[in-house]
Amino acid sequence: MESLDEVIDAMIADRVIHRHRRVWLLVIALVVVAVLVILATGGWKEKKGRTVPTMEAPATVTAGRFEYTFTKAEIVRKPKTDYSKAEASLKVYFTAKNIDSEEHKSDSISGELLRYVPPNHGDLVQSNGDSCKGDNLNWVLVYGLPPEECSTQFDVGPNFKADVVEIGVLQEHYQSDNAALGLVDKPYWQSPDAAAVVRLKPTVVIDDGKSK
Repeated sequence: MESLDEVIDAMIADRVIHRHRRVWLLVIALVVVAVLVILATGGWKEKKGRTVPTMEAPATVTAGRFEYTFTKAEIVRKPKTDYSKAEASLKVYFTAKNIDSEEHKSDSISGELLRYVPPNHGDLVQSNGDSCKGDNLNWVLVYGLPPEECSTQFDVGPNFKADVVEIGVLQEHYQSDNAALGLVDKPYWQSPDAAAVVRLKPTVVIDDGKSK
């Protein structure tokens, strides 16, 4: 038969065990919550921010040979007809100025310098270049003249929707190739890379072929 001291010791031990069990259950619960939070916010992989600035339109970007001021964006929808499928495009408006202080040459903005940046790390969409002076495609911007009203277009799916779109602006660099490799040593505009991202809130426009 157990003595009173043994009974008391057993009760104390039982309380200690229960107290430690509650602590461990609490710790396990906290670990589970932490894991769920990490998974919900993108997993264990470290997220890295952009190395170029992100701007809200209206925004001015100086990049290589050109200076842009982005103003607005439109999602242009062409309804389905008896002879054609439904289409949509993303049209971005801006002013553009040639600031080529290196060569003082006139040129148009190529499609590779302006890109639509899809969400969820999709492939960048190249634009169709610049359309200025009444939608003249690949309009030549003359060095030293005031900015021109321009736009550019990106091909998107017929069901394209977006509350906000991001446009990536690339900049060229005036540099020479390595003469030691037997290449041309004279500098020229080349090697475009990211300069900035501009965010715009597009409006929806219906192009039924009737409006001017």
